[in-house]
Amino acid sequence: MIERLSTLLSVPLLVAGTLGTGTAQKPIRIFAAASLTDALATAIADFDEAHPLSRVVPQFGASSDLARQILAGAPADLFFSADQRQLDRVAAKGLIEKGARTDVLSNALVVVRHRDEPGTVDGPWDFDALGRIAMADPQVVPAGVYARLYLENQGLWARLKHKIIPTLDVRGALSAVASGNVDAGFVFRTDAAIEDRVKIVYAVPREDGPRILYTLGIIEGRSRRDVRALYDYLRSAEAGKVFAEFGFVALP
Repeated sequence: MIERLSTLLSVPLLVAGTLGTGTAQKPIRIFAAASLTDALATAIADFDEAHPLSRVVPQFGASSDLARQILAGAPADLFFSADQRQLDRVAAKGLIEKGARTDVLSNALVVVRHRDEPGTVDGPWDFDALGRIAMADPQVVPAGVYARLYLENQGLWARLKHKIIPTLDVRGALSAVASGNVDAGFVFRTDAAIEDRVKIVYAVPREDGPRILYTLGIIEGRSRRDVRALYDYLRSAEAGKVFAEFGFVALP
């Protein structure tokens, strides 16, 4: 899978849709959470095999920033957010097509450290011993919001927040740990799996943290046949198997 992904990411992401025409369709523009980068690249390539006339153009970033861009008029066709809240922001302005949004995936929150760091983290009571802790912006970016809510639920946020180093998105937090610039970081399990320089030292129990949901929606007025085809594919059992390869949990 890693070799396959490396090949995919070395060329432009072109995905297609054979939808009964003999000419190329307009690009399908999907705005997607940074944590979906690798899995979605693979899903797009698989979609390409069945739909060779369309072209999918993904844009990855923090879901909060992508929502802001869509609200400002950015030309997205679909929005794949790492939480419901950011898609709700867009829907509140009438920009998500009615009946065209669904929760697709779940994930898990973990604490990572550089692979060469000694010691273990047996539970949240050990967080006090950590130095600087990276996480995506805990006020607006889903991965950081999830981490903050978890720490608040554990009664730890007030005494740990001075250690927090906010990053633009979850991949930024991962990079900060991998480069050794911080002592630890909160990321999704799927992010930790793609970075050899980090190790998971603590996995947040699902019952202790907020439920992590990735929500997909079609932007109002953008429901072309090819856009709908990609929407349907990404929530299919076939795509679910692709996402599962990267550690996501596909929702029924």
